[in-house]
This record gives sequence, structure tokens and C-alpha cells, in this order.
Amino acid sequence: MDKWITGLFIFQQSNNPSIHLFFVSSKFVAELKMGLNMENENISQTPADNSAKQTADRSEFNTFELLIVKDQIVEALKTCFDPEIPVNIYELGLIYTVDVNKEGAAVINMTLTSPGCPAAQSLPPEVKEKVEQVKGVTSVQVNVVWEPRWDPSMMSEEAKLALNMY
Repeated sequence: MDKWITGLFIFQQSNNPSIHLFFVSSKFVAELKMGLNMENENISQTPADNSAKQTADRSEFNTFELLIVKDQIVEALKTCFDPEIPVNIYELGLIYTVDVNKEGAAVINMTLTSPGCPAAQSLPPEVKEKVEQVKGVTSVQVNVVWEPRWDPSMMSEEAKLALNMY
């Protein structure tokens, strides 16, 4: 049985610290440690060599950086709203997946509340624009998918509370 680990880390970017709570499986931690050990093996002993190595590798993110970028993408998605509903699209459950590769290319799979949604023309471009503004994201692909079909059970508890759905 996989164990879950809860943690807290502080990330500072441009004198703007943010606190992030995370939940990860023990399997993920093992993979992260393995990835970090592999990266550490490639670090040389002199500071000048390390600086050159870090500059050369900035075109790819390590696993920890990918988590941060993905978290920042989610925060950007939480600023997008369906004009008819006073809850952001992430909490509504309209975002199915957020994937980012080591080069910073993001792929967002999302849906709409219905195929005839009036926001069908505006929401996907808004999602793309907001995600493109996240530092480290090099490209964004937004896919509107219809499976599984969205229904209110996909909303977060926060969204249900905001919409008085209890």
C-alpha cells in the first residue's frame, strides 16, 4: 500500500515568497530522490564548473521545479472564470489534466459545462493566455475534451460551498 506524505515548502521568486502545501506518495518521493541523486552525480566539484553546468541545463527543469511550475499553472487557472458562474474553472472541475514536460511545454485538457456553453469561444484562449504568462512555460496546448462529460459532482468542495450546493 502506498503511503502519502504531507509537506510544506516556501518558494521565493522575485522577493515574493509563497507557501505551498503538498501531498505526495512515497513512490513519488522515491522517484524524486532518484532523480535528484542522478542530477547531483553530474555536478562537478568547483563552483565555476557548477555555475556553467547550471546555466547549460536551464533549458530543462528538474522534478522539483516541474512541481513548482505545475502549481503556478494551477494558480493561473484559478484566475479564469466562466462568465455565468462565480467560481473559477479549476474549482468547477473543468480542468482535467495539467501536464508540463522538462522543457516547459504545457498541455491542458479541459472541458466546458456543456457543448453549447456560451464561453466555448473565450475560455480556451483565456486559459492559453494565462498559462503562457507563467514563468518557465515555453509553450501551451489547450485541448477541449468531452469525455468524461462534466457534471456538478466534479466540482471541488469549495465550489459547491460557493454555489450553495449542499
